[in-house]
Amino acid sequence: MLLKCIFSHKNLHNSKKSTNFAVAMLKNSIMPKIFEYFGFVFFFYSNEHEPIHVHVLHNGCQSIFELIMMNGELVEIRVREKAGEEPLLGKDKKVAEAFIRKYSKNIIAKWVRFFVMKQAVKSTNIKVKL
Repeated sequence: MLLKCIFSHKNLHNSKKSTNFAVAMLKNSIMPKIFEYFGFVFFFYSNEHEPIHVHVLHNGCQSIFELIMMNGELVEIRVREKAGEEPLLGKDKKVAEAFIRKYSKNIIAKWVRFFVMKQAVKSTNIKVKL
């Protein structure tokens, strides 16, 4: 999948630079990492906006998943592309979405803690397959 994402991208150089930048920002907590799951990294940008959403990075590809809530329950996940990035496709997109469905309450709690309460969030490494 890594080769598919990187080599199908129209601008390979910018894709690598963008991915390297994202990894560096995650390490510096400018983009708080909230979960790791078998090579998938789930994170927020520090200057986010609503709706609640999470960025997912895997094998050099990145997509944004919006969590649509109604009466405190997750009713929909909308996937959109990150400008300048190759999106998650196929199985990777399905894995990320399944993870988000399972951990949606945790993602929302971390969003509220970080963006509303202005508190640090800890990354959780999930080592059990869905």
